[in-house]
Amino acid sequence: MSEAIAFDTHRFVKRLTACGFTERQAETLAEEHVALLNANLATKADIARVEAGVETLRQQTRADIEVLRQETKADIARVEAGVEKLQEAMRAEIAAAKAGLLKWLFGAPIVQGGLIVALVKVL
Repeated sequence: MSEAIAFDTHRFVKRLTACGFTERQAETLAEEHVALLNANLATKADIARVEAGVETLRQQTRADIEVLRQETKADIARVEAGVEKLQEAMRAEIAAAKAGLLKWLFGAPIVQGGLIVALVKVL
């Protein structure tokens, strides 16, 4: 990995030695600062890699969303077809119940009328 930022180690060492550090201490601190900076800061190349990865994920997500959209449309079509079948079955059951009701509605008074006529003739 290349350096994330430019760090003037020579200037850093000179300032530390001017403040009382030994040259060895100042150099060690400079090396550690450089290592710390390089380990924790992103370079332009790092950011470019992340951006490329994000773009790839964005495209995959769009593709996944489109697949889900198509699957959802297919599911809705299946549900609508099932609802249509249920509605047809309900209409058939209602028609059958209606026919049975009409039989009883008109059949029962006729039978009752016949019974009444028969009872009147018998008496």
